[in-house]
Amino acid sequence: MLTTIIRVIILYIFVSASIRIMGKRNIGELQPTELVITLLLSEFAAIPIEDNSVPLINSLIPVMILISLEIISSVISMKSTKFRNLSDGNALLIIKDGKLDQKQLRKLRFTVDDVLSALRQKDVFDINEVAYAVIETNGTLSVLLKSEFQNATKKDVKVKCKDDGFTCPVIIDGVIIKKNLKQCEITKSDIEEILHKKKVHKKDIFLMNLNKKNDAEIFLKE
Repeated sequence: MLTTIIRVIILYIFVSASIRIMGKRNIGELQPTELVITLLLSEFAAIPIEDNSVPLINSLIPVMILISLEIISSVISMKSTKFRNLSDGNALLIIKDGKLDQKQLRKLRFTVDDVLSALRQKDVFDINEVAYAVIETNGTLSVLLKSEFQNATKKDVKVKCKDDGFTCPVIIDGVIIKKNLKQCEITKSDIEEILHKKKVHKKDIFLMNLNKKNDAEIFLKE
């Protein structure tokens, strides 16, 4: 039992580090090659856990090879458009000016129901409202509505708005997040001064957000 626990811990750390090296994409955003490698990683990691007689190195080596291949493939993709198109494919336009491109649908093996379902997930219930719809290389649908169906922006109605900058969390669960201080262009002393003015102790704060004007939004612990 102890051997199994140690193996699980080692493989967990190793595979987690390997996935981190690959990047931070969500499962739905993985390219085909990345998805294949992710599935293979889980298979190789499971073998020594299921059978303690299998040497741990028999899984670690394949995992390292797979990650190396992924890194090499990523570097080549950055340098070569042809290789990138070959490995990741191309985005395909399936709707133009409210009309479905049936040729592209057959190429993707998409049904009309598939497209309508994807549109509804984008809050689009009438295909005639769509100017362009594109199937991205990761299989997701991007939609641009016709101008008359797009939401009006502040620019459209000529409303001037101020820029309060990037809002970032500086205190989470009573702890100052030091890595965010530089991003928010604020010091620990500034935070302490704000807390002093508001008569709040950091240990009582569940979440505190700040923008570049030092406007604080504080949520206390319950």
